[in-house]
Amino acid sequence: MSEKRRLSLPDADATTRLGHALADVLGPGDCVCLTGDLGVGKSHLARAVIQARQAAFGPVEDVPSPTYTLVQTYAAGDLEILHADLYRLGDGDELMELGLSDALGSSLCLIEWPEKLGDLAPPDALWITLEVDGPGRVATLVGRGWADRLDAVADAFHG
Repeated sequence: MSEKRRLSLPDADATTRLGHALADVLGPGDCVCLTGDLGVGKSHLARAVIQARQAAFGPVEDVPSPTYTLVQTYAAGDLEILHADLYRLGDGDELMELGLSDALGSSLCLIEWPEKLGDLAPPDALWITLEVDGPGRVATLVGRGWADRLDAVADAFHG
């Protein structure tokens, strides 16, 4: 059964807070699928997760959107974090060339435009949909088997 949480993100700082709360519960083999319209904050949220994980282990890197590089990899201690933006992908062959199928089982994967994954999308992925809500955003988090971790995220976010 899929668990679902909705969080109000009135500003960019709230999106960053959500990223920090997520960073505390994510690890190797987790896949976060980030959906929403262009400019809604998917890259901002991914950046917050990556930088929060890195801050726990040392220097924090600049985290640009991977729109043109398609995939960026980062290290946070022993954890490899893969940040992918699949918006510009044309077909499944390009997807295979990126090596995502190898990373999905071992790295923390943050994937923008995950619809392009098709059947490669892990069934136990956490799906986060960002939507415009007035001047802010609403984040809807849905994932099968994520109940305890979503509770922890909501507690940390509101705490």
